[in-house]
Amino acid sequence: MPVATPAAADPLTLVALGDSLTQGYGLPQQEGFVPQLQSWLQANGAEVTVVNAGVSGDTSAGGLARLGWTLEGGADAMIVALGGNDLLRGLPPEETRANIDAILAEASAQGLPVLLIGLPAPGNYGADYKTDFDAIWPELAEQYGALMVPNMLAGLSDVAPDQRAGLVQPDGLHPSAAGVAVMVETLGPEVLKLLEMAN
Repeated sequence: MPVATPAAADPLTLVALGDSLTQGYGLPQQEGFVPQLQSWLQANGAEVTVVNAGVSGDTSAGGLARLGWTLEGGADAMIVALGGNDLLRGLPPEETRANIDAILAEASAQGLPVLLIGLPAPGNYGADYKTDFDAIWPELAEQYGALMVPNMLAGLSDVAPDQRAGLVQPDGLHPSAAGVAVMVETLGPEVLKLLEMAN
């Protein structure tokens, strides 16, 4: 009688909840953040399906409003990358904090490990606004035991100014496909840590 061998483990499901930076605004589908991240993760040995739950223009309130049905299909881990549109609209930091807090509370209730990815506030709203907004990510990450990256665009910010040509789309806000590749190289190792927490 043959000895039963365990079937290969099913791929993990990673939900990427975010806005246009996650959704892949202005790019062919296969060149957006989620497809490039999935390819990078698989090239680095991760068996994972990354679900694109990015909606262009979404605020943290929008992300919270659709969280329930976003997770209905099942998830093993989640990336939360919201806040850019809150900044563009100058929304009060306490509103953003409350929304991200509620998202992390639901993820925690479902036992989902989270990678929380922020965006630093610009200085034009004043020092107090920047201090309050920038504190959201590390404080909530610590509260919920989440992994945290303070700046989704950190990889692009680290590129020397004379080498940034071609990394950003003409709108000056959204990364090009090459820019997304830089983001993925920067964020990928943190996502691998997240997937280890999901195993």
